[in-house]
Amino acid sequence: MRRIEQARKTKETDISIAFEFPEDGSVAPDRVIEIQTGVPFFDHMLHAMVFHGGFAASIRARGDVAVDDHHTVEDVGIVLGRILGEYTGQVGAVRRFGHAVVPMDDALAEVTIDLGGRPFLVYLADYPQDRVGSFDASLAREFFQGLANAGLANVHCRVHYGLNTHHMIEALFKAFGRALAEATRPAASTLSTKGLL
Repeated sequence: MRRIEQARKTKETDISIAFEFPEDGSVAPDRVIEIQTGVPFFDHMLHAMVFHGGFAASIRARGDVAVDDHHTVEDVGIVLGRILGEYTGQVGAVRRFGHAVVPMDDALAEVTIDLGGRPFLVYLADYPQDRVGSFDASLAREFFQGLANAGLANVHCRVHYGLNTHHMIEALFKAFGRALAEATRPAASTLSTKGLL
C-alpha cells in the first residue's frame, strides 16, 4: 500500500486525510477505514467508496455544518483530489482509465474516469427525493466537482435510474471507488500518445 497524506485548513473547514492505494491490485485484509466528517450520510458514502475500491483511509473533517454541509463535502473532495494528484505524480505511469457500473436494488450507477490531467466533471443524476435524512442530495455533485478539479481528473458520473435517492447516491460512490481502483493501478508505461500526461 502506498500512503499519501494531505491536510487543508480554512475558516470554514479543517480536513486531514491519509489514503492508502494498493499498488498490486490486491486488497489488504487488515486495512483500516476510519471516517468522521460530521455529516453522517457522507461518512457512509465515503466508507462505501473506500471499501469497494479496495483502499484504506483515515478521513477527518470539521466544518461549519451548523451553517450547511456544503463546505465540508466540497473540501473533502478537494483534499482527496490533491491526494490523487500527488499519488499519480509519485507513481508516474498508471492505468489512467477506470470504469465501473454498480447496481443497488432499484438504482444503477456508472462512473468513468480518466486521470489524464484534464479536469472535467459530467454529472447526470435525477434524484426523486431532494434529501437523504438531513443530507442535501445536490452536494454529491459538489464532492465530485471538487475532486475532479483538484485531482486534474476527467470524471463522468451517471445514475441511469432509481426510485430511492439513498440507493442512487450509494451506487454512484461505490462505482466511483471501483473505477478509481482501476485507474490508479500502476502501469508499465505512460498511457498517452504524447508520452506525458
